[in-house]
Amino acid sequence: MSERVVTCILCPNGCDLEVHWDGEPAKDRVEVSGNLCPKGIRYALDELTHPERTLTTSVRVRCGTQRLTSVKTAAPVPRDALASVRAALVPIVLEAPVSTGQVVAENVAGTGIDVIVTRPVPRRTGRAR
Repeated sequence: MSERVVTCILCPNGCDLEVHWDGEPAKDRVEVSGNLCPKGIRYALDELTHPERTLTTSVRVRCGTQRLTSVKTAAPVPRDALASVRAALVPIVLEAPVSTGQVVAENVAGTGIDVIVTRPVPRRTGRAR
């Protein structure tokens, strides 16, 4: 029997889940304890079989009132793809103005997921910095 402790991130409770399984983790062979709500059971199974995360980071902005804007993946990406998603965003420089919801990268790193802006940046007026 294998065991792992994971912290559920689906609600503010942040439950420490004790997960026990035999062989390959499958729904009918996984026991979860420590969850204060039913979401913990689904989270524990997903974390064992196909862990995903929503990536939040920032990208550079040229000619804007701010030099950076915050972005996030439009949906969770497989945890093992996070490094390649981050790497794909490093060379991106947006031209202001930048709008919330604007797509920064389509199908980033081949994940099928887009990266979108979460904070607008207006165009700078006046003298250049």
